[in-house]
Amino acid sequence: MAVALAGSANLTAPKPSLGGTFTILPLSPQMPTLHVTRKPNPTIIASVSASSSSPSTGQAQWSLDSWKSKRAHQLPEYPDADELESVLRTIGSFPPIVFAGEARKLKDKLANAAVGKAFLLQGSDCAESFKEFNGTNIRDTFRVLLQMGIVLTFGAQIPVIAVRRMAGQFAKPRSDPYETKDGVKLPSYRGDDINGDAFDEKSRVPDPQRLNRAYLQSVGTLNLLRAFATGGYAAMQRVSQWNLDFVRHSEQGDR
Repeated sequence: MAVALAGSANLTAPKPSLGGTFTILPLSPQMPTLHVTRKPNPTIIASVSASSSSPSTGQAQWSLDSWKSKRAHQLPEYPDADELESVLRTIGSFPPIVFAGEARKLKDKLANAAVGKAFLLQGSDCAESFKEFNGTNIRDTFRVLLQMGIVLTFGAQIPVIAVRRMAGQFAKPRSDPYETKDGVKLPSYRGDDINGDAFDEKSRVPDPQRLNRAYLQSVGTLNLLRAFATGGYAAMQRVSQWNLDFVRHSEQGDR
């Protein structure tokens, strides 16, 4: 799991007491967000995504399709443009995975980090996969970010925003559009929402139907994250239990 840390904090400051309560809220697109006040009073947000900010004066008016006017790299070449358009229309008719209010809450918290009033902790795998989609993996990933956020909160004495790129992080940018093995040249694997990782011609052809599965997996992942965040699993009182769960299934726990 890749982890990025951002923000400023006084790590030598005296530690806060354990007196405090958890306030748990569902939040934004694509990653769990852990927010803890100095009391501490963590706010868990089980998802992630960013909303587009309003354009400043002099910039072109933003719209849902304005990104299409920009030069794009790393786009797959689908063999059937009509099938791609059909899939995109279908997904476009589905309910949103996250909501504007969730994105705005995350945006407000990130603004605090930008001015040094909070600490941003960001972590993720390289990309999500269809093969590893299960509740245990989602729970364990969520728990790691919670644990790291709590440690940083008591060390830094400022709120921590823990962000996980999840529930939609499938695509993989490539340095070369092609991959060669034993003299065989095939399109590079670009992520499960585009093509397959098996090194054969059929698997490497971009398939727009994979976008449907990516949407459904993202919905399932985010629903489970929201349940963990609001159902008591993320409560401060469970910190010790998280560690016990890890030890119970280790070699040390078997002794």
